[in-house]
Amino acid sequence: MSRFWSSLTHELRPYVPGEQPRMADLVKLNTNESPFGPSPHALEAIRVEAADTLRLYPDPQATALRTVLAAYHRVRPEQVFVGNGSDEVLAHAFAALLKHEAPLLFPDITYSFYPVYCRLFGISHETVLLDEVMQIRVADYRRRAGAIILANPNAPTGIALSRSEIVALLEDHPDVPVVVDEAYVDFGAETAIPLVASHRNLLVVQTMSKSRALAGLRVGYAIGDADLIEALTRVKDSFNSYPLGRPAQAGAIAALEDEAYFQQSRIRVIEGRERLTRGLKQAGFEVLPSQANFVFARHPAHDGAALAAALRQQAVIVRHFGTARISDYLRITVGTDEQTDRLLSALSRILG
Repeated sequence: MSRFWSSLTHELRPYVPGEQPRMADLVKLNTNESPFGPSPHALEAIRVEAADTLRLYPDPQATALRTVLAAYHRVRPEQVFVGNGSDEVLAHAFAALLKHEAPLLFPDITYSFYPVYCRLFGISHETVLLDEVMQIRVADYRRRAGAIILANPNAPTGIALSRSEIVALLEDHPDVPVVVDEAYVDFGAETAIPLVASHRNLLVVQTMSKSRALAGLRVGYAIGDADLIEALTRVKDSFNSYPLGRPAQAGAIAALEDEAYFQQSRIRVIEGRERLTRGLKQAGFEVLPSQANFVFARHPAHDGAALAAALRQQAVIVRHFGTARISDYLRITVGTDEQTDRLLSALSRILG
């Protein structure tokens, strides 16, 4: 610590991202990256943008990308906001929409960036307990709230609410902002985007890091009523007018236009998730019903931290959280068939 830090800096407890280790022959299943590469069309579009035009600033409003996103999701361009990954989009949403006199509500077990943003922006919040099978119960949110944010599918559990359950939540809270964070929605859940037309308080956030395999490009976006999008834009332009560079905008557009590749990759991940789930269950694990590109599992006879450490010794990296209620679980990203086989073989050796 330094005497030059502000009081805010002293009070922060930053988000800890998944480890990016440098190990030989590593099976990396800890950060929910796609096991398959981006669309070849996206890679070519990025290469084309690596030209003399990089000396020029990009379009600060990302007009072309927002237009393509609007067409893809059947909304108007003024209902679309883009940012440097969904984490930045979420940060702007916390600042622009989620700070009110009544507390912000979100689950006790969810994306661990949410409480970090609350501390950063001074947002009063309350957590709502998941039920005994790690599911969100919409009825538990029928309480005083200034705003609500839910990850759907939830992270790290992978369990999703149906669209009808999101409707019930919105109807219970018509006068407060509701943000649905859909980072993993393409792997089997129902998107809430069609509800934007009838619910002015709904903001849906998505990313191209997971199902579009563009985690290294950093492109996220939000869709909602134009008034909500204007709020995000006001925060963005008070922070950074140029969050997406030319290669990012071009690559994202090309990825959206390659629907066949997107669907093929998405289905391969879903099939890989089912294969991984079967293998873990055969090894004695309890596996939550995931609709994401990862599974959340525990072994009734083994400590989660010890299992994660033992896997690491065999060059297999998974994510372990030391949080109460989930300390025995491992979050395991869906990898290639070869990576899954190596994980399962390592677990077989560890479990004996």
